[in-house]
Amino acid sequence: MNQTSADLLTGTILHLQRLSTEDGPGIRTTVFYKGCPLNCSWCHNPESVSIKSQVQWVGVHCIGCHTCIAVCPEHGLSAQSEGILRELKLCTACGTCVDACPSNAMEMLGRKVTPDELVDELLKDRAYFEKSGGGVTLSGGEPTLQPAFTLELLMQLKLQGINTALDTCGLCSRETLAVLLPWVDVLLFDLKLVDSAEHKAWTGAGNERILDNLKWVCDQVGEAFPSLQLWVRTPLIPGATLTHENIPGIGSLLSRHAGNALERWELCAFNNLGRDKYTRLGMEWQFANEPLMTRVQLDEALELAHSSFTYPDRVFVTGSSRVSNHE
Repeated sequence: MNQTSADLLTGTILHLQRLSTEDGPGIRTTVFYKGCPLNCSWCHNPESVSIKSQVQWVGVHCIGCHTCIAVCPEHGLSAQSEGILRELKLCTACGTCVDACPSNAMEMLGRKVTPDELVDELLKDRAYFEKSGGGVTLSGGEPTLQPAFTLELLMQLKLQGINTALDTCGLCSRETLAVLLPWVDVLLFDLKLVDSAEHKAWTGAGNERILDNLKWVCDQVGEAFPSLQLWVRTPLIPGATLTHENIPGIGSLLSRHAGNALERWELCAFNNLGRDKYTRLGMEWQFANEPLMTRVQLDEALELAHSSFTYPDRVFVTGSSRVSNHE
């Protein structure tokens, strides 16, 4: 029996997050991809930036047997008082330490799957989708970096009657968006910073293509994509995206270009849960000591958005805040 191109197609993903309520409408299962064209300083999924597989050390699982040190072919592991020290430049993600570790303290990040395999797994959650008005969200990393795999996955999900959402940073080709969007019900478009120089300083790339793609999508909603729901999401990062210049700047831009095309503008509260991920990957994070935002900070951000955006009733704050200003 001959294999089709769909049979041979694979994508690289990290994991599935079930019962998600923050990645689109209803209860959703989110597919986290590996690989992103941006390298945001505040990223709370650092394991998703590189498209290559990576090995992380999970300290709470480690029993101190040092088996990983003995088997590493690159001699890139050593024992330290705080645990296993890894020479990241030496690691080839061969998986030898992962296979040898008796306690699963060494974990491989990134696995190859086919669309068929992934859809079979996602359909197990159909009952949740149907009862809640939810579905499947493709997130990142960045799904548009793997366009052929993403297209096949979206097509199969739609043929099964599953609501689909695509979460994108917008740094992709216009052609890729044009191919994917007919199979997307909800587009979650991340808009982090309105100034291109600031965007490059914080994410590693300018935002010209991102803004051009957003404007193009806004023009297509209601015409080329009549059923597409457009949500814009802005992370609230104190000192970076959360400034008296940036939030009103985004609000003004959306007022000029989005109009009725935009259903929802989400202000996503800073999340410090990524701190442990950096530790497990042996990386430093400049926001490691940044606490959750206070309710006062979130209210001030909301007011900035309300005062600059034509449709204030479409602005929402999502995420957690800390209980006390002194925490």
